Amino acid sequence: MAKRNLDDLFAFMTVAREGSFTRAAAVLGVTQSALSQTIRALEARLEIRLLTRTTRRVAPTEAGTRLVQAIGHRFEDIEMELDALTSARHKPAGTVRITCSDHVLRTTLWPKLAPLLAAYPDIKLEFDVSYGLRDIVADRFDAGVRLGEQIHKDMIALPIGPKLRMAAAASPAYFARHRPPMDPGDLTRHRCINMRQVSGGGLYAWEFERDGRQIEVRVEGQVTVNASTHMVAAALDGMGIAFLPEPEFAPHLEEGRLLRVLDDWCPPFPGYHLYYPDRRHPSPAFSLVREALRHRDAA
Repeated sequence: MAKRNLDDLFAFMTVAREGSFTRAAAVLGVTQSALSQTIRALEARLEIRLLTRTTRRVAPTEAGTRLVQAIGHRFEDIEMELDALTSARHKPAGTVRITCSDHVLRTTLWPKLAPLLAAYPDIKLEFDVSYGLRDIVADRFDAGVRLGEQIHKDMIALPIGPKLRMAAAASPAYFARHRPPMDPGDLTRHRCINMRQVSGGGLYAWEFERDGRQIEVRVEGQVTVNASTHMVAAALDGMGIAFLPEPEFAPHLEEGRLLRVLDDWCPPFPGYHLYYPDRRHPSPAFSLVREALRHRDAA
């Protein structure tokens, strides 16, 4: 049904409910003559009289009563739902869905968002742990979290952590058997732990940079995984050199379970970002999540 017909029906329902063109016109915010013209046009289109008009009262005809009974509750449901939506604009409630990696969930999202859940019991969070670049619009996520360099340009990207550096690391036992690499090119003579990219299925090429010189190395090894957690575990077991964002190896680097190499080839780069489509009217729940995650540089 065309939009104008719904408007006409709503006008009819208002007149029938109020029992007066004068009161109905006031409710609808139109003139009485304009409302009368709307009802006459509706009756002409349906070719049936819907209202009986007297000098003292307006009442539905038999056909009008049938129409009221058939559609009246539907308009009431619509009005109630619109009122509920208007009220919800100012109430932090509902579910916020975020896709992210396991590491950033444990180290960044959960520490920042757990206090928010305690303060706002009507907010719910759903985390999708994924290592691929999900289409957050098609998959109906409110937001995703990825490294800044991985985010599409059509998304809004909000930093939620400091800049990061990559780290190449292996166990002391591995380096006891193999001379540490001095240059990224040396990695081709080492056993390395490969990362299978979920998006596209290819192997991740290790990227290094120093003094403006960029090098991309395709490494080989016995182990290939598609999750950083397993890369760290394989490195701890002496299976070779792994290459991940520095925080993924903490506290193993600090406590000596892993040793870092090629440190001077790993400059800082944009860290984790919350990304989401343009939101002109974000829900109160999403606005609170966004502000809780926003990175603020230490003074």
